[in-house]
Amino acid sequence: MDMINQWLAALLEGNVIFTPQTLGYYWEGLVTTSQLVFLSLVIGLVMAVPLAIGRSSRHRWISLPIYAYTYVFRGTPLLVQLYIIYYGVVFVEGIQETFLWPMLREAFYPALIAFTLNTAAYTTEIFRGAIKATPRGEIEAARAYGMSQALMMRRIILPSAFRRALPAYGNEVIFMLHASAIASVVTLMDLTGAARFVYARYYAPFEAFIFVALIYLCLTFAILYFFRYLEKKLLAHLKPA
Repeated sequence: MDMINQWLAALLEGNVIFTPQTLGYYWEGLVTTSQLVFLSLVIGLVMAVPLAIGRSSRHRWISLPIYAYTYVFRGTPLLVQLYIIYYGVVFVEGIQETFLWPMLREAFYPALIAFTLNTAAYTTEIFRGAIKATPRGEIEAARAYGMSQALMMRRIILPSAFRRALPAYGNEVIFMLHASAIASVVTLMDLTGAARFVYARYYAPFEAFIFVALIYLCLTFAILYFFRYLEKKLLAHLKPA
């Protein structure tokens, strides 16, 4: 670690803004942003699969509450949701006496809850559309084999729906990465928070925010490449011979 610090110090010698200390703030922001986006996407994906199945149900008492949830979280700004959860949690009666309070008083966990609920709502609708688009022939073939509804959902509908939803879900991952920039408004030191700190310290808005924009750009290209690779593998059978 000392050798890396010495190499950075030599590389940035004479540079006023991008010093090893400020780059350390950017690195801390990158780690926080990556953790926040990754955890919210994973938890949101786990939530979205059963919600999408329920949203596709013919029983209105199952589908309507899920529809109301997705409508609210897709119809309101993520920033408003973050403010409500971050500032509103302290007004829940008795919350400060529970075991949850040590976590909820930290900015990371309210932000994680807001991001998870938001991405779960969008992912639910993405998967619901993919489930509805399942070719009727596949369902009839599964029924002809005597599959139950649960077995047909697990072996036929969900794998097929996941492949169809992959391009749209890739866009949702990128949108969540970009939306994570608002996490700094609740005192989280994410990438945007690091840029704000550098700007406030050195009064250099262009250098601070252009540098963080390049980091976001690199992360976006990495996500695009990953999903293009997945699409190439999972949708290879759709390519013309």
